[in-house]
Amino acid sequence: MALAISMEAIDARARELGIDLDSVDVDSITLPPGEDFGILSDDEDLLQNEDIPELEMGFANIIVVDNLPVVPPEKYEKLENVLRKIYGQLGVIREGGLWMPTDPETKKTQGYCFIEFNTPQEAEFAMEKTRGYKLDKSHIFAVNMFDDFEKYMKVPDEWAPAEIKPYTPGENLLKWLTDDKARDQFVIRAGTFTEVYWNDARRAMPELVYQKQYWTDSYIQWSPLGTHLATVHRQGAQVWGGDDKFVRLMRFLHPQLKLIDFSPGEKYLITYSSHEPSNPIDTHRVVLNIFDVRTGKVMREFKGSADDFTTGGNMGVSGVSWPIFRWGGGRDDKYFARLGKNVISVYDTETFALIDKKSLKVENVVDFSWSPTDPIISLFVPELGGGNQPARMSLVQIPGKEEIRQKNLFSVSDCKMYWQNNGEYLAVQVDRYTKTKKSIYTGFELFRIKERDIPIEVFELDNKNDKIIAFAWEPKGHRFAVIHGDGPKPDISFYTMKAVNNNVSRVSKLTTLKGKQANALFWSPAGRFIVLAGMRGFNGQLEFFNVDELETMATGEHFMATDIMWDPTGRYLATAVTSVHEMENGFQIWSFNGKQIYKVLKDQFYQFQWRPRPPSLLTPEKEEDISKNLKRYSKKYEQEDQDVHHLLDEEERKRRTRLQEVWEAWVAKWKQLHEDEGAFRMQLRGGEDSDKEEEAEYKEIEAEELVDVTEETVAFDLDQE
Repeated sequence: MALAISMEAIDARARELGIDLDSVDVDSITLPPGEDFGILSDDEDLLQNEDIPELEMGFANIIVVDNLPVVPPEKYEKLENVLRKIYGQLGVIREGGLWMPTDPETKKTQGYCFIEFNTPQEAEFAMEKTRGYKLDKSHIFAVNMFDDFEKYMKVPDEWAPAEIKPYTPGENLLKWLTDDKARDQFVIRAGTFTEVYWNDARRAMPELVYQKQYWTDSYIQWSPLGTHLATVHRQGAQVWGGDDKFVRLMRFLHPQLKLIDFSPGEKYLITYSSHEPSNPIDTHRVVLNIFDVRTGKVMREFKGSADDFTTGGNMGVSGVSWPIFRWGGGRDDKYFARLGKNVISVYDTETFALIDKKSLKVENVVDFSWSPTDPIISLFVPELGGGNQPARMSLVQIPGKEEIRQKNLFSVSDCKMYWQNNGEYLAVQVDRYTKTKKSIYTGFELFRIKERDIPIEVFELDNKNDKIIAFAWEPKGHRFAVIHGDGPKPDISFYTMKAVNNNVSRVSKLTTLKGKQANALFWSPAGRFIVLAGMRGFNGQLEFFNVDELETMATGEHFMATDIMWDPTGRYLATAVTSVHEMENGFQIWSFNGKQIYKVLKDQFYQFQWRPRPPSLLTPEKEEDISKNLKRYSKKYEQEDQDVHHLLDEEERKRRTRLQEVWEAWVAKWKQLHEDEGAFRMQLRGGEDSDKEEEAEYKEIEAEELVDVTEETVAFDLDQE
């Protein structure tokens, strides 16, 4: 039987050998008839494990639209254009795919039509969106799938009770949250393997949960609440979950898939692909699908050129910004939006259409951001007319599109927006030109979103000419940190928003740390603690800082670290060196106070991700009560920790005992061999037993050794001879 080898394995082996498969002329390779050498194509690999899909889709892509106006031949074309305008926005109508039957005698239409789309998904989407559509008072669309007519025709005339199938429980997608040790999980990618582990800090080692080779073609991503693990493939995306085996829950077909993005509440998944144009002059063709995660149904499809999706965001593949769509309004997944030219297009997930059927028009808008908790958009408009029209920051309430706060800004070079994760504060970093226009200084506009009338406070550093390197809000808190300065070792300042002055909250500085090797800030998700990190040029310097006590707890280093991530509870920190660097690939786990717990080296290490947790079910009052009475609650866990340490000590004692037993067995083995060969040694030594040292004879031999020779030369008088 030939060994089956997947294309992924061939790709991986080629990379190990340094072979560029793109340079190999595959067409020039001819195999013997009927021979494939055990090499499976991508399609064969897929079909081995899946039912073969039907190639014929039947009439699943056709809908029937009833209750249309009955019109004479002269109005036929006008009605057809109206229908194409309505349904052309919901999918691609095939050529000749709209047909309205006419009465042979009167030549008038008969009040219904058939519309054929490219795919069944488009047909279903069009049916759902236009069922009950009101063309006018007298004509309300009744829309059905063509296949439904055949299904309804097969309904028996006599009623029969439905067959009740036995209940089969589904996968427990939250089982991992019930771990009795309250551990967190993480996933890594190294080489061709993807592995899920428990972070077992008590035993100072990771515990393997699940491992799979060639699990993904590209990368992996947890859903925002940790329910699903998504894998990215050339054919589309898949989501996995369950107890410990990670069964496949749903597949999302999207050829040439490159990027994915979950909605905050995990209800929807956005998939993205770009396709090279046939004409090199044209830009890439972009396709985006929004899927329902639970059902796998396509809720909306967007198509266009790459130029249509290049505004705002972080640059991704083919020059397209990512994420293209930004989710807002908390975890309700109610709204999503994208930036366009002079517009912000806001959609709701009830209809997946534009709110009020039109975009929010904002002349020259260049960026926007959602509040993490409320349906509020913050947007920035730069100066216009050479400075005659000032720049503007605005807050807009959705869905009413009402502007609830605005601030004009002058001499602006650039703006960055930073929302606090509870949506209580918004910091706008404003880079301004000096009067001479030769240099730039920075200030901040601080919005207090939850207070009446949304007051704005202008805030500047002690030296406003300092360059801002990094800014970060404390999660669930009221403090923020800023790295600033122009030297090789910048300063780090901490501020609070709750300093009270004359019964009015004001921003106030807590402290400044001078000359730190840091260029990135990583707050603990629980607040209070922060890691001041030196990435890139600082080679992985780490400082663990307690902001409550304003003191450094510990310092450390993970040389060449490329990634730093807190676990969702704020108890542990992971630092990683990915394959960007060729040496020291792997990760390290640290405690919140800077103690290194364990280190794992992995060749070809690509990715590390903590598994997110859903929000706590405890009220803020209950969490505060637990914090105040922590000693009472911690007794149980202190005893568990002590038991674990005793268990580890016992395991270490047993390990050493096993090593000693192995050593003694090894010594006994060679002693026995020595005894067994005693007779042979006596024969070699002429009958003498060299093992009996007490019968040996010892002789003392004295030997003289010449230590030095001194030569004496006697001179003779030749004349006296």
